[in-house]
Amino acid sequence: QVQLVESGGGLVQPGGSLRLSCAASGFTFSSIEMRWYRQAPGKGLEWVSSINAAGDSSRYADSVKGRFTISRDNAENSLYLQMNSLKPEDTAVYYCKCTWGRLDYWGQGTQVTVSS
Repeated sequence: QVQLVESGGGLVQPGGSLRLSCAASGFTFSSIEMRWYRQAPGKGLEWVSSINAAGDSSRYADSVKGRFTISRDNAENSLYLQMNSLKPEDTAVYYCKCTWGRLDYWGQGTQVTVSS
């Protein structure tokens, strides 16, 4: 079955960095686009970034452009999100997502808290 497991979240000071990971299994990871989303406290789900199957094309929300970098390792079935220059407004639960067989699959999320 499809499984997505995020890790790498934590508490970081403003201006700091974190690298999130998403370990994927149960589907052909290298064949589909992958996405990161986040949900801040009391707010709806926000799309953060997407990367194509080959890993050579990516898109970002305006709120993170220039600070976050999405990448993937198809040999390791892993998705990453490098987050630099973090701001308090980046505080959220971060989720990776895929669509496989016309169904959406989400990980359990990893908490990122940006605070001094």
